[in-house]
Amino acid sequence: MADEIRHPFLHGLSKHRGSPPTVIVIFGASGDLTARKLIPAIYNLAHDGLLPADFYLIGFGRKAIPDAEFQKIAADAIKEFSRREMSPEVWSRLAARTLYVSGGYDEKAAYDRLGERICGLEKEIGQPLQSLFYISTPPTVFAPIIQNLGASGLARRHLGQAQQSKVIIEKPFGRDLASAQALNQELTTVFAEEQVFRIDHYLGKETVQDLLVQRFANSIFEPLWNRNYIDHVQITVAEEVGVGSRAGYYEQSGCLRDMIQNHTMQLLALTAMEPPVSFDPQSLRDEKVKLLKAIQPVRLEGPDSDVARAQYSAGMMAGKEVPGYLSEKDIAQQSATESYAALRLSINNWRWQGVPFYLRSGKRMARRVSEIAIRFKRAPGSLFAESDRFNIAPNTLAFQIQPDEGLSLILNAKVPGLETRTQPVKMNFRYATTFGSNTPEAYERLVLDAMVGDGTLFIRGDETERSWQLITPILAHWAKEGRKGMDSYVAGSWGPAASAALLAANGHTWREP
Repeated sequence: MADEIRHPFLHGLSKHRGSPPTVIVIFGASGDLTARKLIPAIYNLAHDGLLPADFYLIGFGRKAIPDAEFQKIAADAIKEFSRREMSPEVWSRLAARTLYVSGGYDEKAAYDRLGERICGLEKEIGQPLQSLFYISTPPTVFAPIIQNLGASGLARRHLGQAQQSKVIIEKPFGRDLASAQALNQELTTVFAEEQVFRIDHYLGKETVQDLLVQRFANSIFEPLWNRNYIDHVQITVAEEVGVGSRAGYYEQSGCLRDMIQNHTMQLLALTAMEPPVSFDPQSLRDEKVKLLKAIQPVRLEGPDSDVARAQYSAGMMAGKEVPGYLSEKDIAQQSATESYAALRLSINNWRWQGVPFYLRSGKRMARRVSEIAIRFKRAPGSLFAESDRFNIAPNTLAFQIQPDEGLSLILNAKVPGLETRTQPVKMNFRYATTFGSNTPEAYERLVLDAMVGDGTLFIRGDETERSWQLITPILAHWAKEGRKGMDSYVAGSWGPAASAALLAANGHTWREP
């Protein structure tokens, strides 16, 4: 009994987040994402009692391996990457339900074998299983997997019932507007939109979800969340790492596709959208789409351009010299792929008219950090503006998404002493300090939501198409220009001069997170 209380997976999912009996099938079972994120996420859900009592995991890949070998691969992934140490009790139960099916992604017979294995599990437990297909593969095989899920009938299993099939698809959702539309067409030919879960792991991060709580559960913020009080908004997604061994992928992608079109635009949508009428998935995603539709097309040329791009040059990182982008392995000397991108966006609606939104992302930046910074307008005619004794900073509310999840608020305070002096002070809230450091990973929340059918934190088809509609003209313009207009920045810095110029035009500067 003690083990059952300590490991509630033995009793299945908690009552308030009920999922039907489920089998998760991971396409790309030997991939890095599966090992680092998906298997540890499933294990931690098991540890917390958030899997249904009848739960199975099936890995699907080209390599033919027995179930026992896949179980060992899964165990090694949990030991290395899970936020918790492996519990023998929890793992023994999960391992017994961890299976493997081999076959080519374009081989219909392999999907027939997969279907037979799922049917066999249903006969064992005497009830239907929800099939959750997780496509964690390169985008080149998205189409054959989706087509074969349709042709084999797996996509239509228990359609219209609580156990109907679902599909989770990893980014990238296309390379531009046309390919995103084609992918959505492929998906919706086989699955209904309610069966499709387009995943962006940023939406599973605690601070991103807390952004909605701060906006709509605290009366001190919502009255100020508009053009009357907010001067501008900065969204930063910075990485310390360079391109490393991912040159083949990154040369085909670049920063704008890799980080801005998905993660950063999602952060913008949640920051700026109108309050939804409720927190059901449809209402929240409706508001995000409305916001994206209100973003104005960017200016691409001339002194008032709204875009900047650059590649990192050699510099020092953590006391070590690192090469520039063009000196990285497998990068062509004439490469026109940006490792840094910045945008200045305008939103044409009542709430945000005249408030610039600045987005930036890059590799080899000063430190790894993702944050949303809300810069409020300065107080008019301040009493404390006429002397050097008064160091007055604009109030700034910053949501730090990673690595140290939390938020901070910059206020101005009097310095203790007989003379009236002021200086900015920062009030900090950190999740690890308040709630402990063992916070659930983003993939745990998102896999759980998909199992129970909650699409709130997933991206709808029209949403991804609207994002690509904004980004595709920039990509086309840069492709036409080649290296013309490509700026550079020293590795370990906060970015290029061209990016600073986007803000300087409005009298603003980038903050250092």
